[in-house]
Amino acid sequence: MTVAGLLPLLLLLGSAAVCAQEDATPVESSPQIADLAEPAATLAPPEDGPQIVDHETVVVSGLLPGPGLWKVRKDGHVLYVMATVSPLPKRMQWESAGLESVIARSQQVLLPPSFTLDAGVGVFRGMLLLPSLLKARRNPDGATLQQIVPPELYARWVPLKRRYLGRNRGVEQWRPIFAAQELYEAAMDDSGLGREDVVDKAVRRMARRHDVELRAVNYKLEIENPKAVIREFQETTLADTECFEKTLSRIEGDLELMRQRANAWATGEVDALRSLPIENQYSTCVRAMTENGLARKLGVADLRPRLDAMWIAAAEETLAANASSFAMLPLSLVTAPDGYLARLQGRGYVIESP
Repeated sequence: MTVAGLLPLLLLLGSAAVCAQEDATPVESSPQIADLAEPAATLAPPEDGPQIVDHETVVVSGLLPGPGLWKVRKDGHVLYVMATVSPLPKRMQWESAGLESVIARSQQVLLPPSFTLDAGVGVFRGMLLLPSLLKARRNPDGATLQQIVPPELYARWVPLKRRYLGRNRGVEQWRPIFAAQELYEAAMDDSGLGREDVVDKAVRRMARRHDVELRAVNYKLEIENPKAVIREFQETTLADTECFEKTLSRIEGDLELMRQRANAWATGEVDALRSLPIENQYSTCVRAMTENGLARKLGVADLRPRLDAMWIAAAEETLAANASSFAMLPLSLVTAPDGYLARLQGRGYVIESP
């Protein structure tokens, strides 16, 4: 069973496999353990803290076209690239007929890079690991957030937690990196933004409908003894305070930009997409998960460059073998000066923007 959610390591790492992007590309996952109840924390959060200032842009809804496509050309062959963003408007209906015609004419669809863990266990044994997973989300020695993070950070956490998570006191016992992710997802939901990857689902459906090959770019890590790994993770200290702080900052200051970015993608305003800064907490959070002894032992400390190299190689092979092909990538990997398209341009490919 491939279970990106099997280890707490993957709550952020698995879903942020290509992280320098604005957000994660989802990978195959097991049932979400975040939905399971946690016991109440021994310390309740204080009732005071800084006020939240939130000037809300209305998130668009209805039938919307999405952005145009980038083109990568060489020797008469073309790779069409769609830039994706996350989150997107929850009530958006994507008008994808134009994209379907491109996919129908393609010989291959190149998927975004992803990362999965294979624990080599069946569904039943996987479910038996869930209690250990829940414990691994908690701070070692029963410590609470209030005891672990600096007082000024906890003071910022309190009003955000009250607004987006309500009376959920169990999260007060979680490690900062997991508490921050729980808060972030709740804030997205409250803001009319959804993290479901509608583009990925639609593209896969179109490819199957037109009998176009889907080419995965996936790094698979096999775990021989998942129970032992979980036990070791429970005892591992993470340097995740910076991840916690950056996630709070993104919720406090970037919700407005995320709404604008989601609207720009949905309405196909490429110039607006380029002009809006892409700030994210994921690079910092991934470092917290990968720069420790356990991560190095598992072989994920250099995950990002491995995935980068795998995708670039796959793109070159796809372009060489097919007259027309299609790929989708997070926005920053399309537009960044050191992104994937810039790297292909440096290798002699012609890049055309929409």
